[in-house]
Amino acid sequence: MEIETIRQNGHAYVGSRESSVERELNGEIEAVELNGCSGSPKSVNGHIMKKPHHVVDTHDGRIKRKAKHLTQRQSSRGESNAITNGSGSAGMYSINGHSNNYVVPHRRWKNSRRSRNGYGRGLPKKGGAGGKGVWGLPGSEAFEELYEDENDPNYDSETNDKNIILSEVIPEISPEEFFKLAEPIVLEYYEHGDTHEVAVNLDDILTGLLRPYVISVLIEIAMDHKDSQREMTSVLVSDLYGRVITGKDIEKGFEMLLANLPDLILDTPEAATILGNFLARAVADDCLPPKFVTKPSEHGELSEHALAAIRRADTLLQMKQGWAHLDNVWGMGGPLRPVKTITKQMTLLLKEYLSSRDIQEAHRCLRALEVPHFHHELVYETVVMTLESLSQTTEEAMCELLSSLDKACLVLPASMEQGFLRVFDDMADIVLDVPLAYIILDRFMERCNRAGFVTDKILSNMPSRKIPIEQFLNIKRSSWRLENSVSDYEMRSYNQSTILSKLCSQLCSSLWSHPEPMPDLLSE
Repeated sequence: MEIETIRQNGHAYVGSRESSVERELNGEIEAVELNGCSGSPKSVNGHIMKKPHHVVDTHDGRIKRKAKHLTQRQSSRGESNAITNGSGSAGMYSINGHSNNYVVPHRRWKNSRRSRNGYGRGLPKKGGAGGKGVWGLPGSEAFEELYEDENDPNYDSETNDKNIILSEVIPEISPEEFFKLAEPIVLEYYEHGDTHEVAVNLDDILTGLLRPYVISVLIEIAMDHKDSQREMTSVLVSDLYGRVITGKDIEKGFEMLLANLPDLILDTPEAATILGNFLARAVADDCLPPKFVTKPSEHGELSEHALAAIRRADTLLQMKQGWAHLDNVWGMGGPLRPVKTITKQMTLLLKEYLSSRDIQEAHRCLRALEVPHFHHELVYETVVMTLESLSQTTEEAMCELLSSLDKACLVLPASMEQGFLRVFDDMADIVLDVPLAYIILDRFMERCNRAGFVTDKILSNMPSRKIPIEQFLNIKRSSWRLENSVSDYEMRSYNQSTILSKLCSQLCSSLWSHPEPMPDLLSE
């Protein structure tokens, strides 16, 4: 508010331009003279009120100043009601030279709801809408996020995520946790043999720092299994190379195994030999450089067991046959071999048993084959070898072997039944080579039934060829005449198998000449 002191006709006037107080007092400010100054004849309660005249500015360029607020101060001399503009002294605006006793009327605070302390009364802000007892605009409840109040007792700070940027965070897992996650994946691989599925599962749990632990986990698990699972582990390492792990990861993994070898030997005494085989196989599969084995000094200080593993790998790599033989470094165990190879090994097993009669060794060899789903082939080969032997001693030995396999649960009843049924189906072809096959089969089946591992169900499916008793007696007489016709020289020169072959040919010709059903030969 701009204050002007005007002297006109010997009187002092205080004027202002368009202030808020002026609007309240009919557009003008009336100065109240407390000490009674002369001038205007109008008086109110002994006080003379002077109405200032408008001053005409004769100048063209009027100076416009910002309105200055009037304040009431207590002077240091004990004089009250001094009028100032907030910056100057109390006596700069005086009327008629008297002391500062001019007061601007106070603002009317009666019935005013405006706060006097500048902070408000703590009432809620309704956003300019709603009446008494109503909160906010109609429909504002649909936009709750726009009307959230942090002072509300039910306010949830977690819901206000406007300034939060979400990003994917993959937590790091420890090597122990990785071993627990990878172990079921490897054990499942030993069942299905699908390396692609293993690679996909490992990608889900692998991070950059854990990739060297893949080799360590695979080989540590393989040490507790058989050679067939170790062969599958070598194949898995070769398939994961370049896809899940790199050559550096494989080197770091083998270095970790060499460092932990003294602890691994406590659980697996042949751990050094097994690790040496894995090293040689990895070099042969181009997963490791040869210098990893030929230059052990680059790995720092190694324990005695670690040096033994490296020497084992170096010996395998320096063999004259080249690296091709390392494809069979774990032997020929497991179901990955051809059927003919497994059949040949079972035949060798039976021949070795007939020569040694060592049942425990036969059990060990059968377990080493690791083909429980193919045990029916062993039963089939056993029965066929018995039919071809034409010897009761062989029948007794084979019956004893099958009985021990059944009691030890190495051959399940289902595999036993399947093996005998395969023999029954092939009897039409077997009898061409062994004419007495039906007779020997009947006798062998009765022996096995008495041993307790052949059920009546299997016996009911057994085929038989029967001839009339008269023809059987004629065949028997002819066989005796054939034996008597052999001279002493022939008996000395011919062995028993030659004579039996002649008898079998005679019997076979007689049987085929009379194909009608016949009673059991052995019972007669």
